Amino acid sequence: MIKFVKKSKGERLVYALLSLVLLAGCGSSKKMSESSRGKRIFNVQLDSTNIFDVARNRKIPVAFYSPKTRQGALKQKLVIFSHGYGENKGGDNLIYSYLTENLASKGYFVVSIQHELTTDSLLAMTGILRATRLSNWERGAENIRYVIKTLKDTKPDLDFRHIILMGHSNGGDMTALFATKYPDEVDRMVTLDNRRMPLPRTKKVKVLSLRSSDMPADEGVLPTEVERREFGMKVYRLSNTKHSEMDNDATEIQRKEINEYIIKFLEK
Repeated sequence: MIKFVKKSKGERLVYALLSLVLLAGCGSSKKMSESSRGKRIFNVQLDSTNIFDVARNRKIPVAFYSPKTRQGALKQKLVIFSHGYGENKGGDNLIYSYLTENLASKGYFVVSIQHELTTDSLLAMTGILRATRLSNWERGAENIRYVIKTLKDTKPDLDFRHIILMGHSNGGDMTALFATKYPDEVDRMVTLDNRRMPLPRTKKVKVLSLRSSDMPADEGVLPTEVERREFGMKVYRLSNTKHSEMDNDATEIQRKEINEYIIKFLEK
């Protein structure tokens, strides 16, 4: 049997005030929790491995940038990053860490592919480059495709329905070629100053291209104003960033601007 004790008027007033404080505290706690969830920053871990494509007899070194902890039940968004030309010296999948680590800190699973091996032919520097470099981009596109195929077997919890591609310079040309050839496999793509391969004109792929202050693109690479409106393509010029400053040579101000453009595009 529960026994009720009658409280005095003063006790009732104190009890009511305490209840209001507790309720207010619960409400603010929930709001803080929701706010922190939206802005949560994850610690990032870096792993690397080699993937081997038997059919092409091709080793594909990759670096994984990922949050150390899972951020919920939703499938993790996948970003495939392709570096700029490095004269086959290797290690270029690590020199955009300001960008790849920032994406991973926001909850994305980032795969940075090393497209160049020391045994590869050097990138063509003469002729009509859209033609003479095509074999290099084709190889990069097939690297991307094989990495995605492998990840579907090894990391099935990733979101393969909304794949994001990114690339700088020659890696941006590979990215543009992949999205042109396989538009059904890409949700969004970002190029950092690709200059030779035309950006895909399609409503299937959302496109952002960040342009340098010093290097023009070849004719037909960038969309016209009419095409931008028709396909919803975003093209922005970075007035204080040169082509060669888009990797880890970027200053803190340049890094902040590039990252902000990319995150705004991905999360819109």
